Amino acid sequence: MKRVIAIADRAALVSLKLLAALNVLFFLSFLMVLLLAGRAHAEAPACAGSDLLAGLAKSDPAAFKKVETEAAAVPNGKGLLWKLQKSGEKPSYLFGTMHITDARVTTLPAAAQKAYDGADTIIIETTDALDKAKLMAAMAAEPGLMMFTDNTTLSSLLSPEDAAVLNKGLDARGIPPLTVAKMKPWILSAMVALPACEVARQSAGAPVLDVKLASDAKASGKDVEGLETAADQLRAMASLPLAYHMKGLVETLKLGDRVNDVNETMIVLYQRGEVGMFWPLFRTVLPAAADDQAGYAAFEQTMITSRNKVMVEHAEPILAKGNAFMAVGALHLPGPDGLVEDFRKAGYIVTAVK
Repeated sequence: MKRVIAIADRAALVSLKLLAALNVLFFLSFLMVLLLAGRAHAEAPACAGSDLLAGLAKSDPAAFKKVETEAAAVPNGKGLLWKLQKSGEKPSYLFGTMHITDARVTTLPAAAQKAYDGADTIIIETTDALDKAKLMAAMAAEPGLMMFTDNTTLSSLLSPEDAAVLNKGLDARGIPPLTVAKMKPWILSAMVALPACEVARQSAGAPVLDVKLASDAKASGKDVEGLETAADQLRAMASLPLAYHMKGLVETLKLGDRVNDVNETMIVLYQRGEVGMFWPLFRTVLPAAADDQAGYAAFEQTMITSRNKVMVEHAEPILAKGNAFMAVGALHLPGPDGLVEDFRKAGYIVTAVK
């Protein structure tokens, strides 16, 4: 029984990484909607996840205290809204998002709503996905980022046992295995790493927070700018080892409904602005093997740290115009290499807005 629990815990951590990928890679949310377009949609199922932090506080107060202590040590680990000030520029704001449709996320806190309403320019991770024709062109230009272009299939990269897990898991989600056999694993992960309720809402047309911010901005006549291209984001995912992606896909499918708990906990922490608590908590409640930790280190460097440097570089000319509202995945904000610190290194005074 202990071995089964340990396997489930490792799978949960891998699932967390995939959820994290969705929340630092805005483009995948759009891509999932595109891939699921045209499917029949029943009424969206209810989300039934449990808050793992609350559960830990009851079951193991000492471990809970340890998580709180570790989270408190994360630089800039509290707060979603930050004011950016630089001599000679009108102030702008940096806001952390989650790329999901849950109303608890898409309803901005009052201070963030005020900053958003008053901004002249809204900045998001990528604007490519807001233009379907541009999105399709980007995908067609580099098909190898999304599909295997040789004789490789997903099943050919798996043991017979894992291939059976893949097929069973896809069937359970209403995805015919043959239709995605040539799909790269990180694309398919975007379709299976979210709870069924979130998938249903997105595929039915409900906007994730970033889409809502950009769409509302365009409707009100604000300028909307992007920091990356869709191809940039896909190349970053593709640069991680294929074995890492395959393992994550299979273990997430094994995880099943437990992904609901991971998602619910991330939303609860997000509402509180406790973005520095994500990893201390999940390292505690979902212990990982050494290779999982190594995999996350590669993920963090490629998908967060390196992209943060690019985001700051591309944002500076836009911020120089003043009065901008920059909205990117919240996991980009905290830590010694997070956007808050990177903007400080670039000469900005960065302060949390309560």
